[in-house]
Amino acid sequence: MRRLLAGTGVALAVAMAAGCGTAEQPPQATGSVAPVMSGSPEISAGGLPPAPHNGQKPGPKPTRWPAATAGGACQLLDYGTVEQAVGTSFDVAAGSQQDATYTCVLQNTGLTVPDLSLAVTPTSADPAVFRNTVMPKGAAVLTGLGKVAYRLNVPAVVKTGRGPGVEIGWLSGNNRILVLRYTMPGDAAAPAVEETATKLFELAKIVDQASL
Repeated sequence: MRRLLAGTGVALAVAMAAGCGTAEQPPQATGSVAPVMSGSPEISAGGLPPAPHNGQKPGPKPTRWPAATAGGACQLLDYGTVEQAVGTSFDVAAGSQQDATYTCVLQNTGLTVPDLSLAVTPTSADPAVFRNTVMPKGAAVLTGLGKVAYRLNVPAVVKTGRGPGVEIGWLSGNNRILVLRYTMPGDAAAPAVEETATKLFELAKIVDQASL
C-alpha cells in the first residue's frame, strides 16, 4: 500500500497549532489503510456467512470498508459522498497523523491518479494570518466557506503522469485549517479543471460541516 501511495506528491501547506500559524508541509498519508473487501466482514465460526435472520435473503455484500476506518482525516470523508460530489469512485483510503496534523488520501487500487487528499490542522491563526502565511501565492480568494478560503490550480507533473489539480484551503469556524486537493490523470483536458473546481468546492462545504 505504501507503494500505491508513494509518488502522489501531495504538498499541502497548512498552519500548525503552535505560534502564529506558520505554514508547514504535512506528510503524505501512509499510515492506516482501509482495505478493499472481498466480501462481508461478518463470518461465522465455520468460515461461512451467518444464516439470514427471519428467513430473509441476505443483502448485497459490501465491496470495501468505509474510508473512515483508515483513521486520520479520513474520518471526515465518505466514499459515497465523495463520488456524488466529484464524480469519482475510490476504493482505497490511507490516513495518518503527524503532530497535530491529520491527513487522508483516497485512491483506486493499483492507480496513483486520480486521487483526493485532505489535511486538517488545528490553529490559532486568524483570517489575516491565514491570508498572509497559509494562502499560496497565486491563489484566488473564495467566499461561502469557513472564515476565509482560497482556490489554487495545481499544474500537471508530466514526468510522473500526474495531471492538473485543484486545491481548496480554508480556515474553519472552529479554528482548523483544512486543505482539500483533487489530482486528475495526466491526460485530463483543461476544461476539466474548472469543472473539478466547482465540484470540489461543494465537497469542501460538506467536509467543513462534518469537521465542526
